[in-house]
Amino acid sequence: MEKEGLSQAEEVIRVENLTKDYGRGRGVFDISFSVRKGETFGFVGTNGSGKTTTIRNIMGFIKPQKGKAFVFGKDAWENSCEIKKDVSYIPGEIAFPELRDGTTFLKNQAELLGLENMDYANYLIKKLQLDPSANLKRMSKGMKQKTAIVAALMSNKELLILDEPTTGLDPLMRETFIELIFEQKAKGKTILMSSQMFDELERTCDRVALIYNGRIVDIADINELKNSTLKAFKIEFNNKNDYLKFKKLTYKIVRDQRQYNQVTIEIDDSKINRLFKTLLNYDVKFIAEIKFNLENHFKNVLKKQLEGGK
Repeated sequence: MEKEGLSQAEEVIRVENLTKDYGRGRGVFDISFSVRKGETFGFVGTNGSGKTTTIRNIMGFIKPQKGKAFVFGKDAWENSCEIKKDVSYIPGEIAFPELRDGTTFLKNQAELLGLENMDYANYLIKKLQLDPSANLKRMSKGMKQKTAIVAALMSNKELLILDEPTTGLDPLMRETFIELIFEQKAKGKTILMSSQMFDELERTCDRVALIYNGRIVDIADINELKNSTLKAFKIEFNNKNDYLKFKKLTYKIVRDQRQYNQVTIEIDDSKINRLFKTLLNYDVKFIAEIKFNLENHFKNVLKKQLEGGK
């Protein structure tokens, strides 16, 4: 979960007990987290879970009813105009101004940013296979997304806030975008990115928060997750008696499928040899390791929460 005690120099974003209640259970409620300098922090959740509301509070677009958001140590609502000068932002819904084409839009953005050298912008255009000469209003969702990505990344700001940036991109372009995120990380940029794609966040982020019904359920450390000594195995027995006998042992069963004579257990890496020796005495149909990943981790966390577990 969230680690406390970070100095202001280490924090780029800090959210404290943030609440924005739209009624009927919609909004975000008592959200707290921080994003460290140079960190890539992910938000994952279904549509309507509160990802965009949280980001819009951080950007200073909306005022919270309770709590506060800080960016570079400044109140996000009170200093929203000042903060935006130091942030590259991709909104969840792309809405371009009334301009002729993507090239005109990108040139206007460069002028606003005081950007004279367009070399990196041209690199991004080539990398994303974008045709900026296309009419802005007639662009496909993917083309609009690519244009927004170029506009955000070409500004070379220290903080990137990206709200579902790969929406509308095909699988090949998603891979290209992930490569660009790796490049930004290598430059030491701080990134806050929301997504519904677990694998996307697991590959790019240092930590990922699961938001559900407007509340943060868990914050996972990706490095700790990848290096966990905890393993999971699905075991199916050929007969009911062996299935029932195995269940009486002390192994931690996390899923029980009686109709298949099947259990899924969690076990520490150091005890795997013991497990296999035990299974020599049973008529096992199959055994398969279930790889721990971000999606499985959050599914387990959410299941425990919904069941009232700790």
